[in-house]
Amino acid sequence: MILDNNIILIVSIALGGIVAGYLIRVLVDGIIRKASRHRASAIVDEATKQAGSLRKEAELEAKEFLYQSKARFEEEAKEQRQDLQRLEKRLQQREENLDRKFESLDKKEQDLTNREKSVAGQQRALSEKEKEYSALIEKQLSKLETISNMTVEDAKEELKSMMIDEARFDAAKTIKRIEDETKETADKKAREIISFAVQRYAGDYISEKAVTVVNLPNDEMKGRIIGREGRNIRSFESATGVDLIVDDTPEAVVLSVFDPIRREIARIALERLVSDGRIHPARIEEIVKKVSGEMEVAIKEEGEKASFDIGVHGIHPELIRLMGKLKYRTSYAQNVLNHSLEVAFLCGSMAGELGLNVKEAKRTGFLHDVGKAVDHEVEGSHALIGAELAKKYGESQKIVNAIASHHDEVKAGSIEAVLIQAADALSAARPGARREMLETYIKRLEDLERIAGSVSGVDKSYAIQAGREVRIMVESEEISDDQSAVVARDIAQRIESELAYPGQIKVTVIRETRAVDYAK
Repeated sequence: MILDNNIILIVSIALGGIVAGYLIRVLVDGIIRKASRHRASAIVDEATKQAGSLRKEAELEAKEFLYQSKARFEEEAKEQRQDLQRLEKRLQQREENLDRKFESLDKKEQDLTNREKSVAGQQRALSEKEKEYSALIEKQLSKLETISNMTVEDAKEELKSMMIDEARFDAAKTIKRIEDETKETADKKAREIISFAVQRYAGDYISEKAVTVVNLPNDEMKGRIIGREGRNIRSFESATGVDLIVDDTPEAVVLSVFDPIRREIARIALERLVSDGRIHPARIEEIVKKVSGEMEVAIKEEGEKASFDIGVHGIHPELIRLMGKLKYRTSYAQNVLNHSLEVAFLCGSMAGELGLNVKEAKRTGFLHDVGKAVDHEVEGSHALIGAELAKKYGESQKIVNAIASHHDEVKAGSIEAVLIQAADALSAARPGARREMLETYIKRLEDLERIAGSVSGVDKSYAIQAGREVRIMVESEEISDDQSAVVARDIAQRIESELAYPGQIKVTVIRETRAVDYAK
């Protein structure tokens, strides 16, 4: 029973709490709604005040904008009115100017009309005068024909002939003057170019011989070189193709052969055999074979080095090898490879002065004597042989022609070909470049004077400039000025056909006329 009462009490309390909570919540909600309505009213009032303020500001800004726009419009309208006034004033001035021009044109037109009438009257007067003059001219011509016994056509032909003769005479004088000036200028320019090229080049001079001396450590080595019953020396000569001369010269033997490459192979091989000490036929053949292979490599390297030094590239390897062989060839004791490099340099210098292709000129000068590498193996002149080799290994036609024509065996087809001839003569003729024996030199001078003195009309002849020039005095009574050139050409042709010489020889014919009288 007590338990039931407690439960009822608890339930009553709980129900009372729920009712009290509900009443409190209703009271709180009312308070919150009242506060919200008050706050909303305040916000609305504030928004209304702000809207009124913004509207007033907008109205003020609109009024200000309208005022400024109106002011700008009035200003622009004022400027446009002023512009229109200025244009109107200009148009008015132009209209006045046009009126004045029209008046001036009317006056000029009137003047022209008056002048036309005056000119027409003058033309009529001139026509009458012309008729009178024509009649007078015909009358005078008839009188002249009667006096001179010549018709007008004959007089024209005579005058034309005189004018033609005079024109030809003037033209001949002009041509002669131009030729003299051109020749003088060309000679001067050529001398400048050649001297410039020669001054820029300084080449070495190396004298080559047909024999080579090999020094030995002692005279006992000669017996080992000869060998038992001469088998070593025979084997050496057979393997190298060189004559080995063992004489009384102390501690030296001589290698003699015309081919300088074989001589060089023999020299190197003999020096190695002497240094090694083992000298017998098998060792000799082994060393000679090895040196021959090394010589081929050295020849190619010499050709490549020369090509690199002169700045010429892209040459066929076979031509490079042939150019390397020229290191061991000489012409009048002048090394042919050095000569080729010298000619290449001179050609390049002269081509540069003339505005030509310097690399092509150097290439042509470098290859111009390539035929000398094989001219002892192939029939023909070295110039034509070299041209064939250059053509075979892909050189251009211009280079082939220059090589073939550098001794005038074919006609020169380009300026480069002429430069090759000049550079070749410069390289060969410069002092110290080539060597001759004294007897040969004196004999050549005598032959020059003999050939020059054998021509009819020659008084005296002198070989000068170390045989590079022959100067001839002719009898002025027998040889005229025109014939002097013929005599010079005949003597030059005889020298070319009868003598062998390096470079070129200048033939100078001098004709002198003297007038002598005595005052008594």
